[in-house]
Amino acid sequence: MIAVRLVRLIEQHSDELTNGLLQKFQTSARTTELRKVPIQELRHRSHEILRNLSDWLLSKSDAEIERRYREIGALRAAQNVSLAHVCWGLFLTKEQV
Repeated sequence: MIAVRLVRLIEQHSDELTNGLLQKFQTSARTTELRKVPIQELRHRSHEILRNLSDWLLSKSDAEIERRYREIGALRAAQNVSLAHVCWGLFLTKEQV
């Protein structure tokens, strides 16, 4: 019950969490390459995850999640963002939540 309430709170505050996350992306020395990605794209992707967290946790299969993150990884590679900076962005997302 507490976990469900926590996920709902994260979803309800996804806008504020996304804004804070984008600020971290802009100021962290470990995510400088994420600045190559248009800010609206980063905002959309981050908000997509946080706003629909219960769907990601409860409904998506491992294969669907893997496919989605492979797509994002390929896109970031095409944007010349290193894997290290992508991984650090994922870490910051986890930390923000």
